[in-house]
Amino acid sequence: MKHVTAADRASGGGSGRVGGAVRTVGRALHFPVTGTARGIRKATHAHGAGESGLGKLIELHAVNGAGDVMITVALASTVFFSVPTDEARGRVALYLAITMAPFTVLAPVIGPLLDRLPHGRRAAMAGSMLARALLALVISGAVASGSLELYPAALGVLVASKAYGVVRSAVVPRLLPPAFSLVKANSRVTLAGLLATGVAAPVAAGLHAVGDPWPLYGAFVIFTAGMLLSFSLPPKVDSAKGEDRALLAADEQFPRGERPKPGRRPGLRTVGPAVTHALGANAALRCLSGFLIFFLAFLLREHPLTGESAAVSLGIVGVAAGAGNALGTAVGAWLKSKAPEIIIVTVVAVALGTAIVAALFFGALLVACLAAVAGFAQALAKLSLDALIQRDVPEAVRTSAFARSETLLQMAWVFGGAVGIVMPLNGTLGLTVAAAFVAVGWVSTLRGLLAAARHGGRPRARVA
Repeated sequence: MKHVTAADRASGGGSGRVGGAVRTVGRALHFPVTGTARGIRKATHAHGAGESGLGKLIELHAVNGAGDVMITVALASTVFFSVPTDEARGRVALYLAITMAPFTVLAPVIGPLLDRLPHGRRAAMAGSMLARALLALVISGAVASGSLELYPAALGVLVASKAYGVVRSAVVPRLLPPAFSLVKANSRVTLAGLLATGVAAPVAAGLHAVGDPWPLYGAFVIFTAGMLLSFSLPPKVDSAKGEDRALLAADEQFPRGERPKPGRRPGLRTVGPAVTHALGANAALRCLSGFLIFFLAFLLREHPLTGESAAVSLGIVGVAAGAGNALGTAVGAWLKSKAPEIIIVTVVAVALGTAIVAALFFGALLVACLAAVAGFAQALAKLSLDALIQRDVPEAVRTSAFARSETLLQMAWVFGGAVGIVMPLNGTLGLTVAAAFVAVGWVSTLRGLLAAARHGGRPRARVA
């Protein structure tokens, strides 16, 4: 037997103490990462979302939001802040013409195309992520060289992003945990995207300070991770059992939820007018959102808020809009889809009133208030539309209804943005036009939505 001396014991004890200290420091340094990851996973997988697969989708949507904001920061600095105002307006107009105008043609194709690929939803979402990852690298090269490749690449990013949104809307109903309402599920998914955007935006700004292409490199890494995460969704996401395609048309002869006669293809025409009226109101709010983004971007650059720079003014309005959107999402989950028609009519009326007041008494505070109210109204109205679709649309066409309604809302946003970019930089005139957008949507849907609310609807088990 080997004799262990006191010196050996002292040496071994010393190395053991050093090793223990190193492990302690390692755990301390590692904990913020692992602890945060465990906390995020616990939050996203709570209340059955982990078992149903909804937690995976929540995480994927957070990745999507972080990647999109990276590209947005890079493009904004390239085509907007880096040049004088007049030249910036011309560049953004060119960007709008080259990217968003074709998107209005491509958007109606996305929904039907994805309807033909019901067994490839995970692949479609992964493909959207991969496309944006590769296009981020293309844009980084175009930014460095000043090449016109920037614009078709930006078009590709936009189309891929909207395609992801369409597929995501179709996937959510298939991942509902037991006793989970669709409104609550969409609230969680949307809120995760907003939080990720808020966290990633300052990171993107920091990367941009290092160099113009760096936010795009960050987007590449994020979207590559999103591509891998897409395939972690449950296989039932790809199942199309019992599904059919929806038609965006209403027919008064079919009360909400009534099934068509045997042999007749189900569609939105079988659910009454409530869904289409709600869709019209949401389209008006999306028009308002698109208009304000482009109009205020130029207006506040030329005429910043009192005592602030153009960048800070835009930041204040952006934070107000984001806070309003997050609050609307939280309130929508709290209301649990009670009287969705009344909620839509009310929030559109509030947005209309705020726009009118902001136009009459144009000022810094009212502009920020309008941005916050527009974000709040858009979020809450969209969640109410989700509740109506869940309540009134037959299950056989529900996923397709979500996909097609999302496509229409994206087109409304594009239209509002197109009007915003050509408007003269007059605050009162611009906000009057914004109020007109909302007024048309509110008046055209008010009667139909109130009539639908008075008639009531058959309750469904998953609408809490």
